[in-house]
Amino acid sequence: MLMVFPLHTSMIKVLLRPVESEQYTSLAFTEALAEAGITGSIGSVGDALDNALMESTIGLYKVEVIDHERSTWSSWRQVEAATAEWVYWYNHQRLHGGLADIPPEEFEQAYYDAHQDRSNTAAA
Repeated sequence: MLMVFPLHTSMIKVLLRPVESEQYTSLAFTEALAEAGITGSIGSVGDALDNALMESTIGLYKVEVIDHERSTWSSWRQVEAATAEWVYWYNHQRLHGGLADIPPEEFEQAYYDAHQDRSNTAAA
């Protein structure tokens, strides 16, 4: 909404945000999280720390896929296919320096295998 406030002989134009009484959440997203057994994390309004990881990942995706792979995209199907390939690479093939240069999926599997072995030893 654009409001104009008179001030002496000049005019000042101010762009106002719509009033949001609460943070928007998607019902479909919330249901998908519940089905997967995941608890959603919604910080307070204006809390940048809650979304920092997602924003960083989205920025990386935009640089590596959207801006780098093509100068123009002719259809949403091209973007969808490139996105699926990138997500697979990101989780299954990317060497992660903070994880001893192994892919995240491999690191996670090794973690669960190690903890499963400890659980079996403790139960015996």
